[in-house]
Amino acid sequence: MAWFGGSRRWWAIGVGTAMVAALTEPLMPALMKPLLDRGFTQGQLALWMVPAFIILLFAVRGVAQFVSQYALARIANEGMQRLRRVLFDRLLVAELGLFSRQSASALSNTVVYEVQTGGVLLVQALLGLSRDGFTVIALLFYLLYLNWKLTLVVALLVPGTAWIMKVLSKRLYRLTRLGQEATDELAYVVEENVLAHRMVRLHGAQAGQSERFERLSHSLNRLAVKSTIASAAMTPLTQLFAAVALSIVVMIALWQSGEQGLTVGGFVAYITAMLMLIAPIRRLADMANPITRGLAALERGLGLIDGTASETEGGFEIARANGHIELRNVRVAYRDDAAPALDGLTLTVRPGEVVALVGPSGSGKTTLVNLLPRFVLPSSGQVLLDGQDVADWKLSSLRAQFALVSQDVVMLNDTLAANVALGQAVDRERVQRCVAAANLAAHVAGLPQGIDTVLGHNATQLSGGQRQRLAIARALYRDAPVLLLDEATSALDTESERLVQDALQRLMQGRTTLIVAHRLSTIQHADRIVVMDHGHIVEQGSHGQLMAADGLYARLQTHTSVPAADAEPADA
Repeated sequence: MAWFGGSRRWWAIGVGTAMVAALTEPLMPALMKPLLDRGFTQGQLALWMVPAFIILLFAVRGVAQFVSQYALARIANEGMQRLRRVLFDRLLVAELGLFSRQSASALSNTVVYEVQTGGVLLVQALLGLSRDGFTVIALLFYLLYLNWKLTLVVALLVPGTAWIMKVLSKRLYRLTRLGQEATDELAYVVEENVLAHRMVRLHGAQAGQSERFERLSHSLNRLAVKSTIASAAMTPLTQLFAAVALSIVVMIALWQSGEQGLTVGGFVAYITAMLMLIAPIRRLADMANPITRGLAALERGLGLIDGTASETEGGFEIARANGHIELRNVRVAYRDDAAPALDGLTLTVRPGEVVALVGPSGSGKTTLVNLLPRFVLPSSGQVLLDGQDVADWKLSSLRAQFALVSQDVVMLNDTLAANVALGQAVDRERVQRCVAAANLAAHVAGLPQGIDTVLGHNATQLSGGQRQRLAIARALYRDAPVLLLDEATSALDTESERLVQDALQRLMQGRTTLIVAHRLSTIQHADRIVVMDHGHIVEQGSHGQLMAADGLYARLQTHTSVPAADAEPADA
């Protein structure tokens, strides 16, 4: 609850007005005794006194309840704003393994929905506890004042009620956690089918996916029903205990009226206060449900904060690196029971050198590239930039040295200019120059708002080649000394590839460049070609040297040579 503690002034206002509202509760039964004993029978009360008292009482109660509810809203909203910000900031710096352990839908559900719902439920429940708790205490004190013997009889029934609530609350908590996990699984199925909608329809897999969704939905429904049973059982059991207490009180009160002369006003006042106890006690019993759900939901968010490590980093930083890259006996193993992605690999790339990485799928090319900005951590060995181990760099400084253009272009739902200048201030003239250098100026000029056009979800309104050139414009804007090209032209038709290659040539000038490519025709201009297989470097040299060696590169060149006329267009 530390996230909601910053609003101490509103807590004081909320709890204080809840107490005021609670203290008005015993005043109604307190009015019954003089009204019946002196007003009706003896006519000692003025006609205006009772209506005025009732109006004043409900006015005070209404104002107090309004202020209490307003304070609740302030506390909940401000607390959730702080908590959501902390959660989102943690995601931005979390160690990268988190994103392989949890799906995007599960993380989104936790940050946006679960935590917010949990926080609101918990704050509402706590303020409800204060309001109804004060009401119960005020009424009990009044009952003790009227007849302490009867009140002690009622108090004897409290432990039984508390025990039942404890048992049902534990079951409700367990069912809530299981329900959260089932909701995550269901959301993941939706996420998968949204992302893979073309493939699902192409293969006619709708029926199978519908059955999968129905199976998980049925499981979630069963948990919801069990949770409802546990929650709903609290209220009737509490009311049953209240009915037993009321019956005993009525019986003893009738006996006392005959033996000790209990007045009609005193009896009615006591019974009225007793009946008024039932509603707040019932609400207090109902609090177990939102408190349990709120704690379970908040626990997930707080677990994300406390249980997720941030990326480790050093303190070394410089404005701009020279671009000298060195890997020394690097080994990367994603799992202990699988072959390593890289196994004792050693490689040096000189500043300004263009090095192409080629080899069969699974040879470790992308893993090697991901080592440099520390998207992947080596199991052993060293990765150095300008002679400094990347583990010793400050992450913001290290990653500022790299620009990445990959096959999987990612764009944010923002303007074209904001996507090009991602992470930096938008300089409109500079954006225009980068767009022109990426051979995209003609298309941007035709957009409704030019560089201020909002691209939408991952810029899907752009063709593959246009998205690729936009990624190149982003890399140009970044102006980093090291350029990483990961399959940047693998899915383009001939014309789009020509435009992209032309833009890439401008981008690579004066930069250390690592190129991962399957289309070997696109890397023949490289200063050096490094051939990888099963995590090892098996050959390296120029295109001519490797072809003359007639090794793996020559065989790959033969297998990947596809006439341009047969290339299937991927860009409209």
